[in-house]
Amino acid sequence: MALRESPLLPVEPPRGTARTGGVTATPPVRRRRRSVGWSGRLEIALLVGPALIVFLAFVIFPVVMAAYYGFFSWQGYGAPTDFVGLRNYLTILQDPTFHDALAHNGIIVVLSLVLQGPVAILLALLLNRKLRGQSFIRVLIFVPYVISEVVVGTGWSLMLQTSGAVNGLLEKVGLGALTQDWLSDPAIAIWTLMLIITWKYIGFAVILFLAGLQGIPEELSEAAAIDGASYWQVQRRITLPLLAPTLRIWAFLSIIGALQLFDLVYIIWGQYVSSTAGTSTMAIYLVTNGRNAGNYGYGNAVAVVLFVISLVVALLYQRFVLRRDTAGALTGDKR
Repeated sequence: MALRESPLLPVEPPRGTARTGGVTATPPVRRRRRSVGWSGRLEIALLVGPALIVFLAFVIFPVVMAAYYGFFSWQGYGAPTDFVGLRNYLTILQDPTFHDALAHNGIIVVLSLVLQGPVAILLALLLNRKLRGQSFIRVLIFVPYVISEVVVGTGWSLMLQTSGAVNGLLEKVGLGALTQDWLSDPAIAIWTLMLIITWKYIGFAVILFLAGLQGIPEELSEAAAIDGASYWQVQRRITLPLLAPTLRIWAFLSIIGALQLFDLVYIIWGQYVSSTAGTSTMAIYLVTNGRNAGNYGYGNAVAVVLFVISLVVALLYQRFVLRRDTAGALTGDKR
C-alpha cells in the first residue's frame, strides 16, 4: 500500500535549494566546458591549416625576405653579401624623389575619397529606386571596374595624347581653346589621373553602397515619411547613418588601393614621364630605383616602407573603426 503525503505535514525541499519567503530558489546550473578531443583538434587543424600555410608562404615569408634583402646592396642574383645595414632605409627617407612620390600618393588618397565618395553615394541612391533600365545602368557603371588596367591604361593614353581623340573632339566642336597636354602638363596631369581612377573604380563603390542600402529596412524610411520628413531628410537622418559602416569599409579599401597604385600610372605615363608630370607613386619609385636600376636590395627596402605604411593604416582601421562597427553590430548601434 502506497503512502500519501499529508497536506498538514511540512514537506522538506530537495537538497541544493534555498527557501526564501515561501519561494524555493534553485541555483543556476553550471555548464561544463567540453574538452576538445584529438578529433576536434584535427578538424580545426584541417580547416585552419591550409589558409595558415598560404598566409605564411605568400604574405609573411615575402615580407620577411624583403626586410632581409633590404639590409644589403644586392643586384638580384646570387646570395647577398654586401651588407649595408640601414643605409638603404636612410636613403629612402632622405630622397626628395621619394618624398614627391609619397606626397602624390597622399593626394591620390584624399582626392579618391572626396571625388568618388559623394558621386558613388548619389548614384547608389538613384539606382536604389525603381527606374527603367536600372539593370542596364548598373552594368554600365560597373563594367569599367572589371576591365583590365592594361586595357584601360592603353585606351586612355591613346585618347589623351596631344593628337588624340579628346583634343580632336574638342577642336571639331569649336572648343579648340580647351585642348591641353593632358599627360605631360604637371598642372593638370594629376587631375587627369584622378579622372581615370574615378571612372575606373567608382563602379565598385556604387555596388558596395547599393548592397548596404538594400540592407536598410524600408519601414524606417516609410515611418519617417509619414511623420513629414522630406526625401533628403530621410537620407541624411536615417540612410547615411545606417550606411556609415559600409562607407568606412569602402574608405579603407580605397586608401589601401591608392597607396599601392602602380599599373595605371606605369602604363599611361611610364616610369620617367610620371616623375616629371607629377603623377609618380611609391610603387613607381620602387620599380624605377629598384628593379630598373639593378639594385634589388634598395627596391626591397622601398617595398618594406610601403608595407609598413599600409600596415599602419590597417591597424588604425582595426583599432578605431572595425572594433566600433563590430560592437555596433552586436548592440544595434551603427552610427
